[in-house]
Amino acid sequence: MTPVVLLSGWGIDARIWHPLAPYWPGDWRVLTPDWPGYRDHPPLTDPGNLDELAGRMADSLPADSLWVGWSLGGLLAACLLNRLPRPRALVMLGMGDRFINDQQLGQSMTHQALNDFIEAFERNSSAAWHHFIRWQLRGEPQSRQALSQLRSWSGDTPPADSLTLRHGLRHLQSLNVGPALHTARCPVYRLRGIHDPLVPPHEDEHTLKGCGHCPQLSQPKVLVERLLQVATSAQVTER
Repeated sequence: MTPVVLLSGWGIDARIWHPLAPYWPGDWRVLTPDWPGYRDHPPLTDPGNLDELAGRMADSLPADSLWVGWSLGGLLAACLLNRLPRPRALVMLGMGDRFINDQQLGQSMTHQALNDFIEAFERNSSAAWHHFIRWQLRGEPQSRQALSQLRSWSGDTPPADSLTLRHGLRHLQSLNVGPALHTARCPVYRLRGIHDPLVPPHEDEHTLKGCGHCPQLSQPKVLVERLLQVATSAQVTER
């Protein structure tokens, strides 16, 4: 049976996956590791060094598993494909080849918008973090309820140190994983909430109805069902 590894995004730790817990079959192994620098995990010596990140995450990303990278977690997971033994498959959840896209201004993050946010983060990291949390929930059908749910376990302070968060923003600003995905030695599955306000549509993607950037909060049952389908398919393909 294919283990599932769930990887969180910028400014949110692995507790984002809590709503999925009731929907996993009892015999499935589901791992929710935190990235370095989040909660009680020591930060990297150089938070921008992807080779160091690979070394730190190696034990949390077994080769026989399905990697599910959400938001920034998808970009980082794609960067680790050529640095670690390949997974059964990779799910890019709420993330394309890159985070910024100036060609579709109505439904994506532009260079200017991200630059403005980074400047705001440098002025007041806590206020910027709170703004980003609300920002990514705009596409959820019950955004206030989702925000309350997030705050119930994340509290009022960022779950990572400022240096880790700063380098995470730089990754969002600069990483383009299109080449890595094109040459990936495993299947890549793109999945996006249909109302995602941050990520533009992609021709090869699959969509989830009734949610935006955070399907973990608004459609946990549907998300688990879709991930189980991918994991089962990856297991059959491997055989």
